[in-house]
Amino acid sequence: MSRYNSSFREPPWVMGSPKEVMDWMEASHPKKNKKEEDFDKKYLNNLHVKFDFDVSQKIIDSKGFLSRIFNRKIVEEDFNLISSTKIILRGLSKAKFHNTSKIMVDNIILYEHPEKKSDLKKTIKIVDDFIEELKNGKSVEITALFDDVVKCSAIINIKKIHQLDEHSVNIQIKGKIRKEIYHTFLNYLQEKIGFKK
Repeated sequence: MSRYNSSFREPPWVMGSPKEVMDWMEASHPKKNKKEEDFDKKYLNNLHVKFDFDVSQKIIDSKGFLSRIFNRKIVEEDFNLISSTKIILRGLSKAKFHNTSKIMVDNIILYEHPEKKSDLKKTIKIVDDFIEELKNGKSVEITALFDDVVKCSAIINIKKIHQLDEHSVNIQIKGKIRKEIYHTFLNYLQEKIGFKK
């Protein structure tokens, strides 16, 4: 209740007893119920993971005007783009991602099927159809969809050539993903690729 007959509820220390203080605290900060707390503990929200492959790097001369002005160094990493793409797709498959909605090589769309279901394992085989593009490619972007209790998408960028302060692999998971699924994915990549410490 307010002193001035407004609908805004004043804090009890303005005028009120200890019971009114507790009522106001509970109304202002409602407690989550047990189910909501358990749900939140099982899920991770909007993850952003970056890492480098444990391979040799070579600094290359940048011909870009802005790179020279800001003295930004460009690095080329020595890894196979085809096998790395396949390993990451297998990792997504193990983490129960079922749908590859898009694959881009050097910003050119090679594969786009957002309406198909359970096509991720087939996509791994289809990557062989793009061997020529991937051989000469410098970057790959994969978009995968996961439809669990909640939906989420993963956008994976793999770059052979990038700025020194960037990473060769950049993974953004938008939405909620179960912790064990996320760890399955990360453990698979660690086992098959190895991350730079």
